[in-house]
Amino acid sequence: MSVQPSQDGGTPALRASHTDRDRAVDLLSAAAGDGRLTPEELDERVGAALTARTQRELAALTADLPTASDGPPLVAAKDVVRIEQEGASTRRGEGWVVPRRVEIRSAWGEVTLDLARAVIAHDTLHIDLDMRAGVLKVVTRPGIVVDTDSLVTSYAEVKTPRTVDTGAPVELRVEIAGAISWGQVVVRTPRRRLGRRA
Repeated sequence: MSVQPSQDGGTPALRASHTDRDRAVDLLSAAAGDGRLTPEELDERVGAALTARTQRELAALTADLPTASDGPPLVAAKDVVRIEQEGASTRRGEGWVVPRRVEIRSAWGEVTLDLARAVIAHDTLHIDLDMRAGVLKVVTRPGIVVDTDSLVTSYAEVKTPRTVDTGAPVELRVEIAGAISWGQVVVRTPRRRLGRRA
């Protein structure tokens, strides 16, 4: 059995999990959005993070960046974000700072909220949905819980993953309310392709 040794010959380095890698990518994306990393540096570090084998490797990639525990968020979070569109497509993610509330008014369009790659600044997100003939996609990760019980549907479909207790603490609770007709609400985790997340 191969065990990753420590650099100082002491305790073996702890192996990194998917959640550890995802957390590092989130921090790197937030830093790039704040101007702390260039696009080239972001690509290089994200690639290294996705293939990192130990937590020590991940720590080295983010050692020169602030974390949530260092003080206020890298970017101030808004209380309300409004998305209004018709026949269009909107996506939020890649360092997006999640507000307390999102109001969506959409017809014949698609809205994607990638919370897996966003910066979580609050413990609750309220989504007020008014959608006709469209799709709302919510991308999650362990620690994010989505509640669609208050959503009113008419000729629409709500797809949520089977609840699995991963043991991760709840970081964000998402409550989706409002109404959708002739459309879909899809809640899913990131898709992994060739070592990259999608």
